[in-house]
Amino acid sequence: MIVYLVRHALAFERDAARWPDDRDRPLTDKGAARFRKVAAVLPKLGLQVDTCLSSPLARAWQTAEILEQKAGWPEPEQLPSLEPGATPADVVKALASRKEDALALVGHEPNLSQLLAHLLVGAGAAPLGSMKKGGIACLEFSGRPAAGKGGLLWLATPKLILRQA
Repeated sequence: MIVYLVRHALAFERDAARWPDDRDRPLTDKGAARFRKVAAVLPKLGLQVDTCLSSPLARAWQTAEILEQKAGWPEPEQLPSLEPGATPADVVKALASRKEDALALVGHEPNLSQLLAHLLVGAGAAPLGSMKKGGIACLEFSGRPAAGKGGLLWLATPKLILRQA
């Protein structure tokens, strides 16, 4: 199975006056426009998925919708374990019954970097860094995703992806 970890694109800064519930904080116009360009390159690179799972928070959901519109990926489905505060083990548990050949997980930092370390190294592994907004990591599993069982195929920033256009 191939798993793409996608960090949401550039979002507005936290502002309790504009978004009393931070879950509603959206992408900036610049962030959405740039990620549309990134998403449009993905099919040219042969990146396709069977399922796109996303955090239900506005900024991640908008990023997943851009992947649907510009990359031709499937309509996103909500996966609450991709919300901030969930653990990598929560995500692995939610993926235990998945049988797709390729799926995308759209979420947030620091969760995605923690999930990446968990899948590559194992439970309790510390992240080696953080993913850039709009960045994508590609992992491969011989079966279903599990702690320490993934192989990193590549990790790319939006800038690197755009260079492939």
